[in-house]
Amino acid sequence: MASGKGAAARHLADKYNAKVFKFSDVLRDMLDRLHIEKSRETITAMSEAVRDKFGEDTLAKTLAADVSKLDEDIVVVDGFRRIEDLYYFKDLPNFILVNIDASPEVRYKRLVNRAENAGESTKTFEQFEKDHEIISTETTIPEVQAKAEEKIENNGTYEEFMKQVDDLVKKYMQ
Repeated sequence: MASGKGAAARHLADKYNAKVFKFSDVLRDMLDRLHIEKSRETITAMSEAVRDKFGEDTLAKTLAADVSKLDEDIVVVDGFRRIEDLYYFKDLPNFILVNIDASPEVRYKRLVNRAENAGESTKTFEQFEKDHEIISTETTIPEVQAKAEEKIENNGTYEEFMKQVDDLVKKYMQ
């Protein structure tokens, strides 16, 4: 949560015309359609319901099918959180898993300041830490992070972060 994945995706879209997909967009669309407030809890509950009923790989299978139809130089998929999320992507041409991480303190400040989901602006640091222990989409991330080919630490300035993102583009777009 709040490591900088969305900021990197926006930068890649703005600077390189990347097409961006987010696992959570599918879930947010479903919650909107059902007129249910979007919070971390409801997004997680929707994710769990879809995965429980239709399979752990349902969202990944859907997004990978969408991505495979594109002819873009750069496609960003934001939100890999389970090993099953990788299955349909790892065999796509030029797929690179990038781990973007930041310290818990930095991520907490970002989460509260951006208040993307209901209840985040008033969340305490203790609640934020507890989320990482009890929310299923957070507890599985370390296993996915271990599979990443590239890693970006995002504890510095925005400019330092974007330089790291641009350096990765240069490395793989040659």
